[in-house]
Amino acid sequence: MGKALADAFAPARCIFEEVDDALSQKLSQLMWEGPESELTLTENAQPAIMAASLAVIAVLKQEAGLDFAKHARLVAGHSLGEYSALAAAGAFTLADTARLLKARGRAMQSAVPVGEGAMTALIGADIETAEAVAKESAQGDVCVIANDNAPGQVVLSGHKAAIDRAADIAKAKGVKRAIPLSVSAPFHCSLMQPAADAMREALANVTIRPPAVPVLANVTAQETAEPETIRRLLVEQVTSRVRWRESVAALRSLGVVTTVEAGGNKVLTGMVKRIDKELQSVTLDTPADIEAFMKVL
Repeated sequence: MGKALADAFAPARCIFEEVDDALSQKLSQLMWEGPESELTLTENAQPAIMAASLAVIAVLKQEAGLDFAKHARLVAGHSLGEYSALAAAGAFTLADTARLLKARGRAMQSAVPVGEGAMTALIGADIETAEAVAKESAQGDVCVIANDNAPGQVVLSGHKAAIDRAADIAKAKGVKRAIPLSVSAPFHCSLMQPAADAMREALANVTIRPPAVPVLANVTAQETAEPETIRRLLVEQVTSRVRWRESVAALRSLGVVTTVEAGGNKVLTGMVKRIDKELQSVTLDTPADIEAFMKVL
């Protein structure tokens, strides 16, 4: 993870080194050599994914003159990716971003005892059907929409008993499939309140500068560039729905014609294409991807 970028570009190597220093941890070695079981722990996976994305951005800034104020209309990221987007646009330092995501991962991991929460992806469900499934499945437990990712892909989160009920209820409502997700906790629901409290404290001690361009916030699917609003929304994001489908659907009305995904293995690009087929999409994962993009930047 990120090894090819580090081998090919000095600015990428610097990003991984700075993240390692900020965390007092050889995260880059874990990313490149494993073990995978340790890398996929939430407290490691979140800063690792961010580091891979920011490595791409660093190469573009230093070797191709990427200037967000000049080249971008706005930035956006999915869940932890919102921190990456804000760091890319200059709202956070890289070191602060790494430490915040380490804290976020730990807090989310420990917010709910293992086995009490779960998440499931409803494939083929529109948002209205997913809402109905969640409501009927709750029965006094927590069961809500965590991620509104794309048409036909909605993720529920909550108590395990409710999520288990959701599979049969979804089938009865004509949903194609309900796929249990292999996650360590029920993210983006009210069970994450202890993690939201922890992030309120962590974010209170970090400087947030106005980003070079607005961020399209997960919680509202609206743009903002005001530091205190960003701080508040990042706290709310821990327990709130990720409104990714709404965010992407808003892009063209905001003047965006092309999306560029930095790192992420094309996951968000796939969602973008399902939401708005008229948006052009570029994915930057490999050195070859970056070299080609630098020629047209």
